[in-house]
Amino acid sequence: MANYFSLFLVVLTLASGLIWLADSLMFAPKRKERAVVAKDGTAVTGDPQEQTLPWLVDTAQQIFPVIAFVLVLRSFLYEPFQIPSGSMMPTLLVGDFILVEKYAYGVKDPVFRSKFWDTGTPERGDVAVFKYPKNPSQDYIKRVIGLPGDTVIYRNKQLFVKPACDTGKDCSAIEPVELNFVDRGEAYQNFVPLEKYQEKLGDVTHNIFRLPSNLNRTQDYYQQPGTQADEWIVPQGQYFMMGDNRDNSLDGRFWGFVPDANLVGKAVAIWISFEFDRAPSSWVPSWIPTGVRFNRVGSII
Repeated sequence: MANYFSLFLVVLTLASGLIWLADSLMFAPKRKERAVVAKDGTAVTGDPQEQTLPWLVDTAQQIFPVIAFVLVLRSFLYEPFQIPSGSMMPTLLVGDFILVEKYAYGVKDPVFRSKFWDTGTPERGDVAVFKYPKNPSQDYIKRVIGLPGDTVIYRNKQLFVKPACDTGKDCSAIEPVELNFVDRGEAYQNFVPLEKYQEKLGDVTHNIFRLPSNLNRTQDYYQQPGTQADEWIVPQGQYFMMGDNRDNSLDGRFWGFVPDANLVGKAVAIWISFEFDRAPSSWVPSWIPTGVRFNRVGSII
């Protein structure tokens, strides 16, 4: 859907801009000539602004600056996204509207998404928006866990990361990611209280949710040839993503890796957050918010 909207913006911007340009070069001079009228044999110059513009030209002149601004803003700078699920809880909640920095991982054209300016790469711990590899029409948001060349293990609800080592000498051993218990019961899943932990990925410290039971889902994991069922080696040019709500997230553990070409941008802030706590029996449509979580507005992810 996002690609279709980008295509619509591009077409509308080009169409309105070309109409305005064609009128300025071809038709506006003729209207100015017609503004010179003869009165009693004397040439009198009328005000060109008083000449009525054709409806199509007038509309193009009004919408072109606005549409062009929106196109540049959402294609190359920042784009808003809505969080539809709880896979990134507690970092992101259903009803959060976030801003995504589009230029964080390279500047791409809005239609074909070809990178023409390399501005940076994801870092471990980033919250990134990307095109779901199995269905690129869908936008996913997860946390960057593994960089190209990293070895990632998720075993018994503990995350292990071994950074890439190109030289093969003095390489770091695979180590568990620092994890500290915070509390229990802030949120529930199927009436079971979730446990909150603080996890540290590189320089990024964030919170995650886990179910207290040892839910073994390794049989559903993506099986990478040459590795164990709960181990993945990140290929070059790709990334391994996971949700912060570890037992309620369809992420890289189940479908593999995210190519660099699928990256959309880095989530940087929450600009508004709505609550949707309405009873199913209510006659009010479920998409209408019940409140605003002002305490989350502006928080950096």
